[in-house]
Amino acid sequence: MPRQAFAPGVADRAPWTPAAMSDDADAGLIDRLVLRDERAFTALVKAYERRVFALVLRMIGNPAEAEDLAQEVFVQVFKAIGTFRRESKLSTWIYRIAINLCKNRSKYLRVRHTAEQEPLDAQAERGAALDAKVSYSEIARPDDMASGKQAERIVQRAIAELEPSFRECLILRDVEDLSYEDIGEITGLPEGTVKSRIHRARAQLRDMVERALGEKIG
Repeated sequence: MPRQAFAPGVADRAPWTPAAMSDDADAGLIDRLVLRDERAFTALVKAYERRVFALVLRMIGNPAEAEDLAQEVFVQVFKAIGTFRRESKLSTWIYRIAINLCKNRSKYLRVRHTAEQEPLDAQAERGAALDAKVSYSEIARPDDMASGKQAERIVQRAIAELEPSFRECLILRDVEDLSYEDIGEITGLPEGTVKSRIHRARAQLRDMVERALGEKIG
């Protein structure tokens, strides 16, 4: 079973988008993974590692934990690829595994009281580096709320403080730009619940940013 190392600079590589691999390419990759082709595993990691690491880091908030967990995501994908029924996109399935592992790890860290996160300002700086371009929707676009590093820190801090179930939906929608349908498949939530959580997360995010800035936005 191959193991891939996640270099500290992985987040600075060229961004991956869902369109980076075609459905045909994904199908071929899945076929090779089912046959336990280690080169296919390497190709899988190369194609998806940046977004998986970024997603996990935003959910967990601890870079060391995120690096280990991102590694575990691909281990689980490799182990479970034979159970993938191809009823959804490969990227959606990978995200589902990542989100579930994040939930389990977060619960463990809370119980053990070992979640020693970086200072929020440091998380914000790292989070800003993960995505030079971040869109948080037309209803509450924090990237338009203010300019400069101060605004970036405020936004990242606010995201980190959101309730986890709200944060995951917000990140999947407004950072990863996934459809409501895909988010429902990833989280196992009805589409109506997904929309409700995103709406509430945006409202909470807007309120936190306004309070931090000391002024109304827009």
